[in-house]
Amino acid sequence: MAEVDIGMGKAARRAYELDDVAIVPSRRTRDPDDLDLSWEIDAFRFELPIMASAMDGAVSPATAVALGHLGGVGVLNLEGIWTRYEDPEPLLAEIASLPDDAVVARLQQIYAEPVRPELIGERVRRIRSGGVVSCGAVTPHRVEELTEAIVGAELDLLVIQGTVVSAEHVTKGADEPLNLKTFVRRLDLPVIVGGCSSYQAALHLMRTGAAGVLVGVGAGRSSSTRRVLGTGVAQATAIADARAARMRHLDETGVYVHLIAEGGMSTGGDIAKAVVCGADAVMLGAPVAAAAEAPGRGHHWGLAAAHPTLPRGTRVRVGTRGSLEQILLGPAPDDRGDLNLVGGLRRAMALCGHATLKELQKAELVVTS
Repeated sequence: MAEVDIGMGKAARRAYELDDVAIVPSRRTRDPDDLDLSWEIDAFRFELPIMASAMDGAVSPATAVALGHLGGVGVLNLEGIWTRYEDPEPLLAEIASLPDDAVVARLQQIYAEPVRPELIGERVRRIRSGGVVSCGAVTPHRVEELTEAIVGAELDLLVIQGTVVSAEHVTKGADEPLNLKTFVRRLDLPVIVGGCSSYQAALHLMRTGAAGVLVGVGAGRSSSTRRVLGTGVAQATAIADARAARMRHLDETGVYVHLIAEGGMSTGGDIAKAVVCGADAVMLGAPVAAAAEAPGRGHHWGLAAAHPTLPRGTRVRVGTRGSLEQILLGPAPDDRGDLNLVGGLRRAMALCGHATLKELQKAELVVTS
């Protein structure tokens, strides 16, 4: 791909956000009611390509159950407030009411409480008892420590998630680093790993045996990773690069690894463009946090916002836009596009004449910026 000189001694590749591209309609259209928006990962089938991000302001056991009944899947943060406190509701109310200049310091205090393995089991069992797929997320540096609790809880789907997750971590420390390839293959449950934002990183994560890879670094509204660390890739380009890695991995192994785009999406059109770039599903944070049922009371924040020495991100006010069902399935009373996300995706597929998500991935894109 052509590079652009940014100076006499350095060149860079041009990258594109989802807002920089548009989908080209094809020669045929379809009835929106005739489309199939389902996707499968391992043994699990979901009617909607929607995962709710593992943020304490977005997903509680109750919202995970509600989202599951709507056809998506909620990812519970297994290192979050729900597994540190028996009753987190007073703390969630406090976080929502804090003045802006006090948020990060209080989050650091709240998340200093240790994770309680018994609460992991209790929260997962509550989700499972709701009759939906249970999905939880942990960070790479805590996953081995919490494996016994995760397996004991009979979690259905595990997400190993960090700002950036690599298959190879180099350290001079005494502790043996996590070997994702060994770890993923010894677990008896499907694993999604990420995030990543490059071809090589995505390919290496696929080679761990993961069922899915999260794509996106610093793209979400609650993240300041690009500002604080200077890392990240524009989301449309990141997904397209991971798509190329998936094609190579499929050619080499015959195994299809699902791509889940994470961050930078707030409308049905954003979701549709992420799918055309190569995503099989998307992970949403702010849109789910804006649901009346969300535990954050109109706010959300990432776990990195509570980092004890280098916080990245803070509490973001998203307001309350409607019920979870209205946000996903409508109806929408205005044209902002952040209600009836699935309706927007469905209409985009109908206008482009594609009956399934796999077909939509073949649609043409143009650069509009």
